[in-house]
Amino acid sequence: MSQAIFDKIESEQFRKDDAKFNVGDNVRVHTKVVEGDKERIQIFAGVVIGRRGRGLNSTFTVRRISYGEGVERVFPVHSPRVDKIEVEREGAVRRAKLTYLRKRIGKGAVAVKEKENRGGGEGAKSGNAITGKAASASAPTKPATAPEKTPEKQ
Repeated sequence: MSQAIFDKIESEQFRKDDAKFNVGDNVRVHTKVVEGDKERIQIFAGVVIGRRGRGLNSTFTVRRISYGEGVERVFPVHSPRVDKIEVEREGAVRRAKLTYLRKRIGKGAVAVKEKENRGGGEGAKSGNAITGKAASASAPTKPATAPEKTPEKQ
């Protein structure tokens, strides 16, 4: 068969709502689970540690820590079982695969820096905290005062 026929058949199977997420993002994947004759939505939340493939065969891996144990799940991007993919937080990473997170323990196993918005107008996202040298330079200085004395207990 020709490639044009393959492309036409494949295009019908693609996801209608294009999932916009990248490696390093914290996502919530809503999957359809069938139990007997009932169907329900189960949410798997974690960090995207990799994407692979092209077209209909593309997949992504999500990692999370569950009861102190690392759990990874691979999801097909265009699967009808994946109801939707929500991006909770965008991550700023410099790698295509975050497999180094597998070696880490505790909070470091899911630690990915948050992406900074460099758009004009509104400033940073909801957390308008100033950190580092900028905080000390822009913070108003207080006059030095003597520490208050507290009554000593005997």
